[in-house]
Amino acid sequence: MVLRVYDTRSRAKREFEPLVEGSVRLYACGITPYSPSHLGHARQAIAFDVIVRWLRHSGYAVDYVTNFTDIDDKIINVANAEGVDFTVVAERNIADYYTVMDAMNVLRADTYPRVTETIPEIIDMVEQLIGKGHAYVANDGVYFEIDSAPEKYGELTGQTLEMVRAGAGGRVDNTGSGKRDHRDFALWKLAKPGEPSWESPWGEGRPGWHIECSAMSLKHLGETFDIHGGGADLLFPHHEAEIFQSECCLGHEPVVKYWLHNGLINVDGEKMSKSLGNFWTISDTFEHVDPLELRYALLNAPYRQPIEFNMAMLEESKKHHERMMEVYGKALVAAESSEWKGHNNLETAAERFTAGMNDDFNTRTAMVEVQTVVRELRALLDSNVDSGLIAASVGWLNEFAGSLLGLLPDADTVRAAQADGVSARSNLASQVEPLLEQRATARADKDWARADQIRDQLNELGVVVEDSPDGPVWRIE
Repeated sequence: MVLRVYDTRSRAKREFEPLVEGSVRLYACGITPYSPSHLGHARQAIAFDVIVRWLRHSGYAVDYVTNFTDIDDKIINVANAEGVDFTVVAERNIADYYTVMDAMNVLRADTYPRVTETIPEIIDMVEQLIGKGHAYVANDGVYFEIDSAPEKYGELTGQTLEMVRAGAGGRVDNTGSGKRDHRDFALWKLAKPGEPSWESPWGEGRPGWHIECSAMSLKHLGETFDIHGGGADLLFPHHEAEIFQSECCLGHEPVVKYWLHNGLINVDGEKMSKSLGNFWTISDTFEHVDPLELRYALLNAPYRQPIEFNMAMLEESKKHHERMMEVYGKALVAAESSEWKGHNNLETAAERFTAGMNDDFNTRTAMVEVQTVVRELRALLDSNVDSGLIAASVGWLNEFAGSLLGLLPDADTVRAAQADGVSARSNLASQVEPLLEQRATARADKDWARADQIRDQLNELGVVVEDSPDGPVWRIE
C-alpha cells in the first residue's frame, strides 16, 4: 500500500519517495519560547509526532529535527518587562514545552537546534547570499532582495509579484531603514541599544526570523532533505522566505522535496489569538481534560484540516477517550497475552487504519477504526468470551491506538489504575446499586424530579451514570 502525501508546493497529493531509500529527513518549525506553549503548538507537535511514528512504522529510519527560536523581538520585550536576561524567558518556556509535550505523549525529536547555537552558520549563509547578488547591506542590517529571484515568489501560496505590486505604494519603510522594497525581508538586524547581539561583518546584531530555519535545517539535514513542515500560518512569509534563501544560497532546487502544513485551530469560530481573548495555553486545557484526552481531540481530524475548538468538542473527546480507557483497562486484566494476528475483524480494522494513514496521514479514518475495535471489545467483555480474542484486541489497541497514535499510557500504569478502580468500585457498589434501583423505579413512574435528584446524589459520590439499551452503566469519574 503506497503512502501518498499532500505537498503544499505542488498543491497535490504525491506518492512519497524519499531521497534516500529507507531514510527520511524531516524538519518541522518549532516554537518561539516567549510564553507558555499554546493549543496551536500542541496541534503542530502532535500532527508531526504521528507522521514520524507512521513513517517509522512503515520501515523508514527518520531523522526528525525541530527547533527553538530562542532569540526574537517578543522574547526581548518580555525580558525587558520582567527585568531579566532574555535567556531566562526562553529557558522557562522551553521547559514548559517539554513538560506539556511529554504529558501528551509527544515523542522527543532527534535534535532540537537553537538559533543562538547556530549564529556562525547563519552569518555564513548571509555572506553567501550577498556574494551571489541575492542580498544587500543597508544601514540597519542585511536584507534579501526579492527581485533577485522573482520566479520563486508565491511557491507555496500561489501569489505572484503582480498581485502585490498594485498595493505596494508607500509601503516601503522610509523611517530610517535601508530596505529597498516592502517585500524584501531581514536576514540580519543591527542591534538597538541594550539588545542581545553577536558580532558579524555588518556590525553587532542578530538574525532575522526567516534565515534561522534555513540555516538550522541545512546544518542538521543537509543540502536537500525530504520533508519540511509546520503550521499553515507559516506558509507566508516564513516558509516562502526559506525557499528563497535556501535555494538561492545553494543554487539548486528543490532543497525540500515535500512541504507539509497542518491546519490551524479556531476557538468558537474565530482564529485563536490573545487579542480576541480566546487564547488557550496547553496548561489551561489540562485544567479541563487530561493530556491524552486533549491529544485524542486534536487527532480526531485530518492534520491538514482546521479544528473548531470549543468546550463541547473537548467534552465529547473526553467522553470517547474515557470509554476507550475503561474498556482497555478491563481487557488488560482479562487478557493473557497480546497477540492479535489471525483474527479477521482485527485484520480488517488494521487494513482500514493503514489505508487511512497512507492517505496523507488521515488520523480521522484511523480513529474510526480504533473506536470500532473498542466497541467490539466492549461487547466481548460483556459476553464473557474466551480471553484469546480479548487479548488479540488488546494487542491491536497497543499497536494502533498506543504505539502509532500515542493515545494510551503504558500498560502497567493502566493495570495499576484498573486495580485501584476495581477496589474503589467495590467499595462504592453497596451505595450505588440501591440508588440505581431507586432511580429506575422513579423513571418507570415518570418521576423525573426524583430521578434527577438521585443522579445528583450519585454525582456527589463521584459516579457517572450512562443509560444504555441494556440498562444503566456506572463508572467512577
